[in-house]
Amino acid sequence: MPILAPNSANVIHGTTILTVRHQGSIVMAGDGQVSLGNTVLKRGARKVRRLHNESVLAGFAGATADALTLFDKFEGKLQEYNGNLRRAAVELARDWRTDRVLRRLEAMLVVADRESTLLLSGLGDVIEPDDGIIGIGSGGNFALAAARALLRFNPQLSARQVVEAAMTIAAEICVFTNSQFTIEEL
Repeated sequence: MPILAPNSANVIHGTTILTVRHQGSIVMAGDGQVSLGNTVLKRGARKVRRLHNESVLAGFAGATADALTLFDKFEGKLQEYNGNLRRAAVELARDWRTDRVLRRLEAMLVVADRESTLLLSGLGDVIEPDDGIIGIGSGGNFALAAARALLRFNPQLSARQVVEAAMTIAAEICVFTNSQFTIEEL
């Protein structure tokens, strides 16, 4: 997702987040690259985290400060709703869409627990994929396509194997994605 840098013609690109739910496992990965225009600013950013007593995975794409704000807000919603991922996600999306300050945030979140995988956006979207696979960010569609193909033609692979291979493929295609992955699993 391209984000305009304040007072600049440069565009901040970056991030591939992939989540795969398969064979009872949930695996989320994010690459480590942050770019400004055609320059790599950072290679080892951590865009995937564990929240709420390590029972929820969350990954972001978009402006870093905005995403960190959303992580904090989402963690607060998880606390408020006793770890109920769906309720916390709906409430965050509602606040994000209606609050004058939050609605200016330019990021997307993917959150997952043992029962659900959800995509949240500032438009008020809370979307659960049909197949348990979500990819966001500049290389998200590359990783998503690779994961779907891997599972379709090799369903015995573990969720982690699928994520590692799909993220590697995305990093080979997307110039805003590197191969320094953070991988978390439930």
